Amino acid sequence: MSPTVLPSTTTPAGTGPAAQGARLPLRERLAGQIQHRGALAVLVLVAAIASATSATFPTWSNISSILGNNAFVWLLALGMTFVIITGGIDLSVGSMYALGGVLGAYGAQTGGTWLAILLPLAVGAAWGTVQGLLIARAGMAPFIVTLAGLLGARGLLQAVTREGATTYLVPAGSWFRNLGAGVWTPVVLVAVLFALGGLLLTRTRFGAALTALGGNENAAVLMGLPVARAKVLVYLLSGTLAAAAGALGSARLGSGVTTIGVGYELTAISAVVIGGTLLTGGSGSIGGTVSGVLLLAVIHNLIDHYFSQYGSAFTDTVNGAFLALVVLLQTLLSRTQQLS
Repeated sequence: MSPTVLPSTTTPAGTGPAAQGARLPLRERLAGQIQHRGALAVLVLVAAIASATSATFPTWSNISSILGNNAFVWLLALGMTFVIITGGIDLSVGSMYALGGVLGAYGAQTGGTWLAILLPLAVGAAWGTVQGLLIARAGMAPFIVTLAGLLGARGLLQAVTREGATTYLVPAGSWFRNLGAGVWTPVVLVAVLFALGGLLLTRTRFGAALTALGGNENAAVLMGLPVARAKVLVYLLSGTLAAAAGALGSARLGSGVTTIGVGYELTAISAVVIGGTLLTGGSGSIGGTVSGVLLLAVIHNLIDHYFSQYGSAFTDTVNGAFLALVVLLQTLLSRTQQLS
């Protein structure tokens, strides 16, 4: 009997992933680069133009204002990135941000720093878990579940503050207050969380499962991936980050502001999608979200500088226009890649 010859497991020259990527049509490669790095390119261009045309834009006081004043809000976009990659949406993060701020200030005023940190984290995690269970186990639509979460969190906020009549203050000398002070503390905290988020998405099986889930949920189920558990965990993560952001924001402001957070969920979604994460799920990156949030922050800063007479209405208009433009561009890029 002649010996059995096993097929060679050696990859032939020129057939590896790098070589396959090099052989992709130019149009498809260009579309992929625009999708993943377009926000960074636009950010660099806008910052260069602003620095050349405005003497105040490149100053440290202006840059510190952009970074420090918006840092905690960017945590909403971090959690939203994970949710959107799975093909979901979380409309409750703006209300949870406000609720987390009130709970943080309440905890700092009544129980000290640890209660100020743990109370909002516990409520945000529980809120996100319930939403995740309704979506993953009950099969409800993320839009409906998180819209109900938006209204419910805002209602709980009104109950805790007696419909806004009670304002909880963060003691001036508390350690919790220092977490939101200055520029570097908020920026470093947020940078560390974004770095951990990037590692979670790109270096763990959980991150790979999220991408597979967003790409094709049925295929992910057939592959044996824990789809339901992944859905619950991303909404838990989103709720926890939103509440933590609100608590840290209250430390910076010195009180729990009941009217804050309105529309923040739309800003977070805009930043994530502008950063290259597909609104339909299956593709995205933490680095892209960083570019998206910085780009929006720079544009808002320029609007405040050049068009301050129009107020926040003009900012909302720009947010909506950018979001519509990016979604349209993503649609065109997807068609280009399919045709290739």
